[in-house]
Amino acid sequence: MTARAAALAVQDVSVRVAGKDLVRGVTLDVAPGEVLGLAGPNGAGKSTLLRTFYRARRPTSGRVLLDGRDVWRMPGQWLARRMAAVLQETAGDFDLTVYDVVAMGRTPHKRAFDGDDADDRAIIAGALERLDVAGLAYAPFDRLSGGEKQRVLIARALAQQPGTMVLDEPTNHLDLRHQLDALRLVRGLGVTAVIALHDLNLAAAFCDRICVMDAGAVVAMGTPREVLTPALFAAVYRVDAEVTEHPENGVPQVVLRTGFPALPFPRNGAP
Repeated sequence: MTARAAALAVQDVSVRVAGKDLVRGVTLDVAPGEVLGLAGPNGAGKSTLLRTFYRARRPTSGRVLLDGRDVWRMPGQWLARRMAAVLQETAGDFDLTVYDVVAMGRTPHKRAFDGDDADDRAIIAGALERLDVAGLAYAPFDRLSGGEKQRVLIARALAQQPGTMVLDEPTNHLDLRHQLDALRLVRGLGVTAVIALHDLNLAAAFCDRICVMDAGAVVAMGTPREVLTPALFAAVYRVDAEVTEHPENGVPQVVLRTGFPALPFPRNGAP
Protein backbone atom coordinates (compact mmCIF):
# COMPACT_ATOMS: atom_id res chain seq x y z
CA MET A 1 0.00 0.00 0.00
CA THR A 2 1.39 3.40 -0.99
CA ALA A 3 2.31 5.65 1.93
CA ARG A 4 0.23 8.78 2.45
CA ALA A 5 1.58 11.99 0.92
CA ALA A 6 3.34 13.86 3.71
CA ALA A 7 4.04 17.48 4.56
CA LEU A 8 7.75 18.27 4.24
CA ALA A 9 9.22 21.18 6.19
CA VAL A 10 12.78 22.49 6.00
CA GLN A 11 13.56 24.77 8.91
CA ASP A 12 16.60 27.04 8.68
CA VAL A 13 18.84 24.27 7.32
CA SER A 14 22.53 25.03 6.80
CA VAL A 15 25.35 22.72 5.73
CA ARG A 16 28.98 23.67 6.25
CA VAL A 17 31.75 21.41 4.93
CA ALA A 18 35.50 22.06 5.29
CA GLY A 19 34.83 25.66 6.23
CA LYS A 20 32.56 26.30 3.24
CA ASP A 21 28.84 27.06 3.48
CA LEU A 22 27.15 24.80 0.92
CA VAL A 23 23.60 25.51 2.15
CA ARG A 24 22.73 28.69 4.06
CA GLY A 25 19.62 29.01 6.21
CA VAL A 26 17.11 27.37 3.85
CA THR A 27 13.50 27.36 5.01
CA LEU A 28 10.66 25.99 2.90
CA ASP A 29 7.41 24.06 3.23
CA VAL A 30 6.04 21.52 0.76
CA ALA A 31 2.37 20.65 1.17
CA PRO A 32 1.12 17.05 0.94
CA GLY A 33 0.84 16.11 -2.73
CA GLU A 34 2.68 19.20 -3.95
CA VAL A 35 5.41 18.97 -6.59
CA LEU A 36 8.20 21.46 -5.89
CA GLY A 37 10.93 22.12 -8.44
CA LEU A 38 14.39 22.94 -7.12
CA ALA A 39 16.43 25.02 -9.55
CA GLY A 40 19.62 27.01 -9.67
CA PRO A 41 23.03 27.06 -11.35
CA ASN A 42 25.69 24.42 -10.76
CA GLY A 43 27.06 24.66 -7.24
CA ALA A 44 23.95 26.38 -5.91
CA GLY A 45 23.51 23.76 -3.16
CA LYS A 46 20.55 21.84 -4.58
CA SER A 47 21.99 18.33 -4.26
CA THR A 48 23.44 19.06 -0.82
CA LEU A 49 20.06 20.28 0.42
CA LEU A 50 18.30 17.20 -0.96
CA ARG A 51 20.82 14.94 0.80
CA THR A 52 19.68 16.33 4.15
CA PHE A 53 16.15 15.10 3.36
CA TYR A 54 17.07 11.42 2.94
CA ARG A 55 19.83 11.48 5.58
CA ALA A 56 22.88 11.29 3.34
CA ARG A 57 24.18 14.60 4.75
CA ARG A 58 23.44 15.78 8.28
CA PRO A 59 22.63 19.49 8.49
CA THR A 60 25.11 21.61 10.42
CA SER A 61 22.06 23.39 11.82
CA GLY A 62 18.30 23.36 11.31
CA ARG A 63 15.81 20.52 10.88
CA VAL A 64 14.01 18.53 8.16
CA LEU A 65 10.53 17.42 9.21
CA LEU A 66 8.25 14.87 7.58
CA ASP A 67 4.72 15.29 8.91
CA GLY A 68 6.22 17.16 11.84
CA ARG A 69 8.78 14.49 12.74
CA ASP A 70 12.51 15.16 12.49
CA VAL A 71 13.83 12.70 9.88
CA TRP A 72 17.19 12.57 11.67
CA ARG A 73 15.54 11.32 14.87
CA MET A 74 13.49 8.56 13.27
CA PRO A 75 14.52 4.93 12.58
CA GLY A 76 15.89 4.43 9.08
CA GLN A 77 13.16 1.98 8.15
CA TRP A 78 10.49 4.47 9.21
CA LEU A 79 11.89 7.00 6.73
CA ALA A 80 12.48 4.45 3.96
CA ARG A 81 8.81 3.42 4.05
CA ARG A 82 7.76 7.02 3.53
CA MET A 83 10.44 8.63 1.37
CA ALA A 84 12.23 7.41 -1.76
CA ALA A 85 15.24 9.09 -3.33
CA VAL A 86 16.34 9.01 -6.97
CA LEU A 87 19.92 10.24 -7.17
CA GLN A 88 22.24 11.47 -9.90
CA GLU A 89 25.04 9.10 -8.93
CA THR A 90 24.55 5.47 -9.91
CA ALA A 91 27.00 2.80 -8.86
CA GLY A 92 27.40 0.60 -11.92
CA ASP A 93 29.84 -1.98 -10.66
CA PHE A 94 27.54 -4.29 -8.71
CA ASP A 95 26.43 -7.63 -10.11
CA LEU A 96 22.65 -7.24 -10.09
CA THR A 97 19.98 -7.55 -12.72
CA VAL A 98 17.48 -4.81 -13.41
CA TYR A 99 14.84 -6.87 -11.59
CA ASP A 100 17.14 -7.14 -8.53
CA VAL A 101 17.65 -3.37 -8.42
CA VAL A 102 13.94 -2.60 -8.64
CA ALA A 103 13.19 -5.31 -6.04
CA MET A 104 15.40 -3.40 -3.59
CA GLY A 105 12.56 -0.92 -3.35
CA ARG A 106 10.54 -3.51 -1.42
CA THR A 107 13.22 -3.93 1.29
CA PRO A 108 11.81 -1.34 3.75
CA HIS A 109 8.50 -3.23 3.82
CA LYS A 110 9.97 -6.61 4.82
CA ARG A 111 11.81 -8.23 7.69
CA ALA A 112 15.41 -9.32 7.30
CA PHE A 113 15.86 -12.34 4.99
CA ASP A 114 12.23 -12.27 3.81
CA GLY A 115 11.83 -13.14 0.13
CA ASP A 116 9.46 -11.54 -2.35
CA ASP A 117 5.86 -12.65 -2.03
CA ALA A 118 3.17 -12.43 -4.71
CA ASP A 119 2.32 -8.82 -3.80
CA ASP A 120 5.98 -7.81 -4.00
CA ARG A 121 6.38 -9.43 -7.40
CA ALA A 122 3.27 -7.70 -8.73
CA ILE A 123 4.50 -4.31 -7.49
CA ILE A 124 7.95 -4.87 -9.01
CA ALA A 125 6.48 -5.96 -12.34
CA GLY A 126 4.19 -2.92 -12.39
CA ALA A 127 7.10 -0.55 -11.72
CA LEU A 128 9.18 -2.14 -14.49
CA GLU A 129 6.27 -1.78 -16.90
CA ARG A 130 5.49 1.83 -16.03
CA LEU A 131 9.11 2.91 -16.64
CA ASP A 132 9.33 0.98 -19.91
CA VAL A 133 12.10 -1.33 -18.66
CA ALA A 134 10.18 -4.63 -18.35
CA GLY A 135 12.08 -5.96 -21.35
CA LEU A 136 15.35 -5.36 -19.49
CA ALA A 137 14.31 -7.19 -16.30
CA TYR A 138 17.07 -9.79 -16.46
CA ALA A 139 19.75 -7.62 -18.06
CA PRO A 140 22.82 -6.76 -15.94
CA PHE A 141 22.27 -3.31 -14.47
CA ASP A 142 25.90 -2.28 -14.92
CA ARG A 143 25.68 -2.78 -18.71
CA LEU A 144 22.78 -0.40 -19.25
CA SER A 145 23.03 3.03 -20.81
CA GLY A 146 22.80 6.06 -18.56
CA GLY A 147 19.19 6.68 -19.53
CA GLU A 148 18.20 3.07 -18.94
CA LYS A 149 19.83 3.11 -15.51
CA GLN A 150 17.94 6.26 -14.62
CA ARG A 151 14.61 4.70 -15.55
CA VAL A 152 15.44 1.60 -13.49
CA LEU A 153 16.23 3.75 -10.45
CA ILE A 154 12.93 5.60 -10.81
CA ALA A 155 11.22 2.20 -11.04
CA ARG A 156 12.95 1.17 -7.80
CA ALA A 157 11.60 4.29 -6.09
CA LEU A 158 8.13 3.54 -7.46
CA ALA A 159 8.31 -0.04 -6.08
CA GLN A 160 9.08 1.47 -2.68
CA GLN A 161 5.55 2.97 -2.68
CA PRO A 162 6.53 6.11 -0.79
CA GLY A 163 4.33 9.08 -0.01
CA THR A 164 7.27 11.45 -0.59
CA MET A 165 9.86 11.41 -3.36
CA VAL A 166 13.14 13.31 -3.64
CA LEU A 167 14.57 13.32 -7.15
CA ASP A 168 17.94 14.83 -8.08
CA GLU A 169 18.01 15.54 -11.82
CA PRO A 170 15.79 12.54 -12.68
CA THR A 171 15.71 13.50 -16.37
CA ASN A 172 19.50 13.31 -16.66
CA HIS A 173 20.47 11.05 -19.59
CA LEU A 174 16.85 10.55 -20.62
CA ASP A 175 15.65 11.20 -24.16
CA LEU A 176 12.77 13.62 -24.71
CA ARG A 177 10.04 10.99 -24.59
CA HIS A 178 11.29 9.42 -21.36
CA GLN A 179 11.84 12.83 -19.75
CA LEU A 180 8.16 13.57 -20.25
CA ASP A 181 7.09 10.07 -19.22
CA ALA A 182 9.09 10.21 -15.97
CA LEU A 183 7.77 13.60 -14.91
CA ARG A 184 4.19 12.74 -15.91
CA LEU A 185 4.50 9.62 -13.77
CA VAL A 186 5.72 11.48 -10.69
CA ARG A 187 3.12 14.19 -11.23
CA GLY A 188 0.35 11.60 -11.47
CA LEU A 189 1.27 9.63 -8.36
CA GLY A 190 -0.18 12.18 -5.96
CA VAL A 191 2.96 12.05 -3.81
CA THR A 192 4.81 14.95 -2.24
CA ALA A 193 7.80 15.50 -4.50
CA VAL A 194 10.88 17.70 -4.58
CA ILE A 195 12.61 17.54 -7.96
CA ALA A 196 15.93 19.19 -8.79
CA LEU A 197 15.80 20.21 -12.45
CA HIS A 198 18.05 22.23 -14.73
CA ASP A 199 15.45 22.35 -17.50
CA LEU A 200 13.19 25.15 -16.36
CA ASN A 201 10.69 24.57 -19.14
CA LEU A 202 10.10 21.10 -17.71
CA ALA A 203 9.92 22.59 -14.20
CA ALA A 204 7.31 25.09 -15.37
CA ALA A 205 5.22 22.35 -16.98
CA PHE A 206 5.24 19.83 -14.14
CA CYS A 207 5.85 21.68 -10.84
CA ASP A 208 3.34 23.55 -8.71
CA ARG A 209 6.05 25.87 -7.43
CA ILE A 210 9.73 26.46 -8.14
CA CYS A 211 12.40 27.21 -5.53
CA VAL A 212 15.52 28.81 -6.98
CA MET A 213 18.81 28.59 -5.09
CA ASP A 214 22.06 30.47 -5.61
CA ALA A 215 25.24 30.26 -3.54
CA GLY A 216 23.51 27.96 -1.05
CA ALA A 217 20.53 30.21 -0.32
CA VAL A 218 16.96 30.50 -1.58
CA VAL A 219 16.64 33.54 -3.85
CA ALA A 220 13.15 33.00 -5.28
CA MET A 221 10.10 30.88 -4.46
CA GLY A 222 6.69 30.81 -6.07
CA THR A 223 4.65 29.57 -8.99
CA PRO A 224 6.46 29.20 -12.33
CA ARG A 225 4.79 32.38 -13.53
CA GLU A 226 6.02 34.28 -10.47
CA VAL A 227 9.57 32.95 -10.49
CA LEU A 228 10.58 32.62 -14.13
CA THR A 229 11.31 36.21 -15.14
CA PRO A 230 13.99 37.82 -17.32
CA ALA A 231 15.28 39.59 -14.21
CA LEU A 232 15.84 36.29 -12.41
CA PHE A 233 17.71 34.79 -15.35
CA ALA A 234 19.94 37.84 -15.55
CA ALA A 235 20.68 37.91 -11.81
CA VAL A 236 21.03 34.18 -11.07
CA TYR A 237 22.05 32.55 -14.35
CA ARG A 238 23.76 35.58 -15.93
CA VAL A 239 21.96 35.03 -19.23
CA ASP A 240 19.58 37.06 -21.36
CA ALA A 241 16.26 35.22 -21.58
CA GLU A 242 12.76 35.89 -22.81
CA VAL A 243 9.80 34.35 -20.99
CA THR A 244 6.64 33.80 -23.01
CA GLU A 245 3.47 31.78 -22.52
CA HIS A 246 2.72 28.51 -24.26
CA PRO A 247 -0.08 29.31 -26.72
CA GLU A 248 -2.24 26.36 -25.65
CA ASN A 249 -1.83 26.01 -21.88
CA GLY A 250 -0.33 29.32 -20.77
CA VAL A 251 2.67 27.64 -19.10
CA PRO A 252 5.75 29.93 -19.02
CA GLN A 253 8.33 29.08 -21.68
CA VAL A 254 11.95 30.18 -21.45
CA VAL A 255 13.81 31.15 -24.61
CA LEU A 256 17.49 32.08 -24.34
CA ARG A 257 18.81 34.91 -26.46
CA THR A 258 22.05 33.45 -27.75
CA GLY A 259 23.28 36.44 -29.71
CA PHE A 260 23.73 34.28 -32.80
CA PRO A 261 21.45 34.18 -35.87
CA ALA A 262 19.51 31.00 -36.52
CA LEU A 263 21.13 28.70 -39.09
CA PRO A 264 19.00 26.99 -41.74
CA PHE A 265 18.62 23.25 -41.21
CA PRO A 266 19.80 21.31 -44.29
CA ARG A 267 17.06 19.27 -45.95
CA ASN A 268 16.96 16.55 -48.59
CA GLY A 269 20.66 15.87 -48.30
CA ALA A 270 21.63 19.47 -49.08
CA PRO A 271 24.95 20.56 -47.53
